[in-house]
Amino acid sequence: MKTKNITLFIVVVLVVIAAVFTALNGIDAGNLKIDSISDSMKLGLDIEGGAYVVLEADTDETGEALAKTMDQTQEVIRRRVDAMGLTEPNIVREGTNRIRVELPGVSDAQDAIEAIGKTAQLQFVMVDGTVILTGEQVKNAELTFDPKTDKPAVALVFNGDGTEAFRLGTKEVAGLASPNNIMPIVLDDEIISAPRVDSEISGGTAIIVGDFTVDEASNLAALIRGGALPVDLTEVQTKAIGATLGINSLNTSVKAGIVGLLLVLVFMIGYYRIPGFVASIALMLYIVIVLYTLVFMNATLTLPGVAGLVLSIGMAVDANVIIFERIKEEIRNGKTLRASVDSGFTKALRTIVDANVTTFIAAIVLYYFGLGPIKGFAITLMIGIVASMFTAVVVTKMLLRIFVGMNLTKNVKMYGA
Repeated sequence: MKTKNITLFIVVVLVVIAAVFTALNGIDAGNLKIDSISDSMKLGLDIEGGAYVVLEADTDETGEALAKTMDQTQEVIRRRVDAMGLTEPNIVREGTNRIRVELPGVSDAQDAIEAIGKTAQLQFVMVDGTVILTGEQVKNAELTFDPKTDKPAVALVFNGDGTEAFRLGTKEVAGLASPNNIMPIVLDDEIISAPRVDSEISGGTAIIVGDFTVDEASNLAALIRGGALPVDLTEVQTKAIGATLGINSLNTSVKAGIVGLLLVLVFMIGYYRIPGFVASIALMLYIVIVLYTLVFMNATLTLPGVAGLVLSIGMAVDANVIIFERIKEEIRNGKTLRASVDSGFTKALRTIVDANVTTFIAAIVLYYFGLGPIKGFAITLMIGIVASMFTAVVVTKMLLRIFVGMNLTKNVKMYGA
C-alpha cells in the first residue's frame, strides 16, 4: 500500500510538471503539437497595441427600436472591420447608443474610422451587374426556415417600390438561361448571397434559401436589414495604444505575479510544511488549468484579466489556508492524520463554498454591467474561482491523502501543528 501511494504521488507530480512545461514551452513531437500559452493566447488591445474608437449613434429612437438599430449598426461595422483583415477585432456595445471598436495592430486610427463609418450599399443585381433594387427598398429581413426543407433561410419584406422592382427583376432573371438565372446580393461590393430565381416573385416578400446554418441565416438577415448604416455615427473618443507600452505592462505584470507566487509558495511550505508543499503542486496545476481554459474559450487576455488571474491565485491560496487550519485543529484534538485530513476538508468546505460563491456572483455582475476590459477581468476571475475550487477541494485533498498513506512521517509538526 505504501509503495502504491508513493508511486501514485510521483506520477501526479510528474504530470503536473509536464503540464507546466507544456504551458511554458509547448510540445512538437511528431503528430503531437501543443502550442505554449504565450503562442496560443490572444492578447487584448491594451497589450498588443493598436487603436480604438467609440462611436455614438445620432438618433432619437429609444427602447426596442433603438436596440434593433444598434444591432444592425454593430453588424455592419463588424463586417467592415473583418474586411480590413485585422486580427481579432473587438466590437461591443457601450450603453444604449454607443459602439466601441477595438482594432489590434492598427497604427492609423483615422484610416480605420473612415473605413468603418462609410456608407454601405446593399444591392440586388443581375449577373451582368444591372441593379434591380437596393437595401433602401427592403423593409425588413428576418431569420426563417424553408418550408420545403426546414433549413434556415432569410425572409425578406419589401416596401412599395421594392415590391414592384423585385417583381420585375425576378421576372427578367427567371427568364434567363442557367447559370445566369441568379440574383446576387451585394454588400460593400462583395457578394454575400447568390440565390437562384426560378420564377417571378410578387407580393412584396421573398425567401433566400441556401446551405445556411441558423447563425449564418441570422447574420445574413442582419446584414440585409443594415446594409447601409441605419444611423449617422459620431466619433466621441479615439485613442492609439503603442504595442511597446502594452508589452512592457504585460511583462511587468507577469514579473510581479511570478514574484508574488514564489513568495506565497515559500510561505505555504515554510508555515504548513507538507500541506504547503502539496498545495504548491496543486497551485501550479491551477494556473495551467486557468490559462488553457482561457485559450480553449478563445478569450482575450487583457491587463485587467491578468489582475483577475492574480486575484484568483490569492483566493486559491486562501482556500488552502482555511483547510489547513481546520486540519491543524483536528490534529490538536487528538485525531489521526488521515482522520484530521478528512475532517478538516469537510469542515472547511462550507466556508470555502460560501466565500467563492459570493465572489462568483460579484464577477457575474461585473461581466453583465461591465464594458471591455472589465468583462475580461470578470471572465478570468470566474474561471479562476471554479479552478481554485477544484484544485483546493479535490486535487489538494487527493494529494494530501496519498501523502499520508505513504506513511513517511507521523510527526504532526510536519503538518503545521
